[in-house]
Amino acid sequence: MIRSLHALRCPATLTLPRRLLSAVLVVGLGLLTCAPLAIADDLPEYQLKAAILYNFAAFTEWPDDVGRTLNLCVYGQDPFREELSALQGKPVGGRSIGIHRNVSIEALKDCQLVFIASSAIGSLPRVLDSLRGAAALTVADSPGATREGVALNMGVSQNKIVFEANLDAARRARLKLSSKLLRLAKEVLQ
Repeated sequence: MIRSLHALRCPATLTLPRRLLSAVLVVGLGLLTCAPLAIADDLPEYQLKAAILYNFAAFTEWPDDVGRTLNLCVYGQDPFREELSALQGKPVGGRSIGIHRNVSIEALKDCQLVFIASSAIGSLPRVLDSLRGAAALTVADSPGATREGVALNMGVSQNKIVFEANLDAARRARLKLSSKLLRLAKEVLQ
């Protein structure tokens, strides 16, 4: 559960439940202050992580050959439930987000943002192999995932949501992570 929020921004054009929208706006203020995210009593962890996924997409520079839709795919058992549905169709630059759940390894080639659920982290080498050369931002929330080749990995430390970045993984995917995003990272692997 979430105690206080500070992190990245989410556009005001988001059509979200009032409570979530308020939380997302508070999260946006955190980007300006570079404060960490904290778990709270009134906001579920994966509701906040869904907003963070949106911000990961927004603070990533995508290659020109990526289409008008950023397909956000969940590989493994979906921990987000309805939290992720709020992102369907939301704008990211000149693109919009499409949500795809329980995607097969073969279908990952059509995904630009791939969340590898902790239930599927054992398949991480196969997932990364299937995405080799693709402009796909890989995200997980499993300990050690950035060291294994995931671009961004969320975690909880001292009751706060934190993340790590693997710049080499992002570069191999032809993606550039914003310096604003990287300043918030707990650790950045070169």
